[in-house]
Amino acid sequence: MNISKEFYNNTIIPNFIKKKHVTNIMAVPKILKVVINMGFKPSIVTNKSIDDFVKELTLISGQKPIVTKAKQSIAGFKLRKGFIIGCKVTLRKQNMYNFLDKLVALVLPRIRDFKGLSSKSFDGSGNYSLGIKEHIIFPEIDYDKISSVKGLDICIVTNSKTNALCKLLLTEFKFPF
Repeated sequence: MNISKEFYNNTIIPNFIKKKHVTNIMAVPKILKVVINMGFKPSIVTNKSIDDFVKELTLISGQKPIVTKAKQSIAGFKLRKGFIIGCKVTLRKQNMYNFLDKLVALVLPRIRDFKGLSSKSFDGSGNYSLGIKEHIIFPEIDYDKISSVKGLDICIVTNSKTNALCKLLLTEFKFPF
């Protein structure tokens, strides 16, 4: 079993019940999935660059991403239906906990001028999103082998009903707010 999963079962659940945030063990919020999204401009997309994006996101997440395409044309963005605009991966269970361990312990401390995560990035229904401007802060990425620095979005989906419960859960997982 993963370190985060054991920590959740042995520490977080008893803390939530003891501090009276919830009364039932099944009402303790939990993280359902983590979605990692990497978008890019259609003007820079070539077959080689798509392979590079997919390979780098595979290294970061430990799982092969899917390539996303535009669903409709938008003339203002010079975007046509069917153009490749990004790639994403959804992590669940073991891969999700492995990624969260790596994110909190290794990646967030490597962010330049890091002062903590924003408390304003909750969506109102208990989910948290954060953006990373440089994907090179992940230890798997070899700085010498990348063509350009790209950003990515990370969305942590929980089953909590409020932002306050989600923040408590992520604080228990040692997220630095």
